[in-house]
Amino acid sequence: MQKTAGIHHITAMVNDAQRNIDFYAGVLGLRLVKKTINFDRPEVYHLYFGNESGTPGTVITFFPWTNQLKGRIGTGQVGVTRYRIPTGSLDFWKKRLKKFGVTYSSSVSFGETYFQFEDPDGLLIELVERDGGPVNHWNFNGVGAEYAIKGFDGAVLFSAQPHKTTNMLENVMGLECIGQDNELLRFKSEGDLGNTIDIKLTPSVRGLMGAGTVHHIAWRAKDDEDHLKWRELVQGKGYDPTEVRDRNYFKALYFREEGGILFEIATDPPGFAVDESSDKLGTQLMLPSWLEPKREELEKKLPPVEVREVSKSEF
Repeated sequence: MQKTAGIHHITAMVNDAQRNIDFYAGVLGLRLVKKTINFDRPEVYHLYFGNESGTPGTVITFFPWTNQLKGRIGTGQVGVTRYRIPTGSLDFWKKRLKKFGVTYSSSVSFGETYFQFEDPDGLLIELVERDGGPVNHWNFNGVGAEYAIKGFDGAVLFSAQPHKTTNMLENVMGLECIGQDNELLRFKSEGDLGNTIDIKLTPSVRGLMGAGTVHHIAWRAKDDEDHLKWRELVQGKGYDPTEVRDRNYFKALYFREEGGILFEIATDPPGFAVDESSDKLGTQLMLPSWLEPKREELEKKLPPVEVREVSKSEF
């Protein structure tokens, strides 16, 4: 059976690009690995944050658009994005969140403690201590490798039809159901990051797309050949995938599963060093070749942004 290794990336909607960078780079210590534009709406940035190289399973991406309305987290969406932190680093993160005025709460499920908070746009984030997965060696604004977020631990899916999303994860994506704890049904993939997916079984309000919500979740394909096999499989299961789209840093296809969540399948290669060197990732506005002639026009429309160290007073 064909199986995905787990999450490739998660993409969300936010309002302010600089505030987004200040939080995910300045507070959470992730690296801005790519500053580009939404290929379908080039007047909007597409910002990618991850570990030092933007490895699949570590990358969260954003479409920051000032004029979009506030969204509502609910069914048909990824409800919670979960990050894995090194074992023993939780006290550091509790103090850091407090320093930046970020309110958090804790809960226990499957015998593990999760610390939940909201980003500035209302996106729900959780941190969990767990071994496994490579160390993130990126060091920025007081977050060293011993504390740095490794990447995704997983996500909680808010499905409008949990039983059908369960079937999708098990019988199409190849994840294994490993247990249930109250309202959460847990699945696991074979990757070392982004490999733990929970489905919320209890009813929830219908999600509304907008700032502070996840637009889609992307799953990993090994390469172009594997990607085409995924398209055949998904289509053969009765879904309606898009054509393969070239996103420069990966190939992508999209379809909506029966619980209403937009799924993407994305290739691991070629990665983010395809158009700028590894030591310069995220430092310049990168455009696909067909939009390069419009660089001057686009740069005038896009607000100026920078990666900068932030403090409590600035955030």
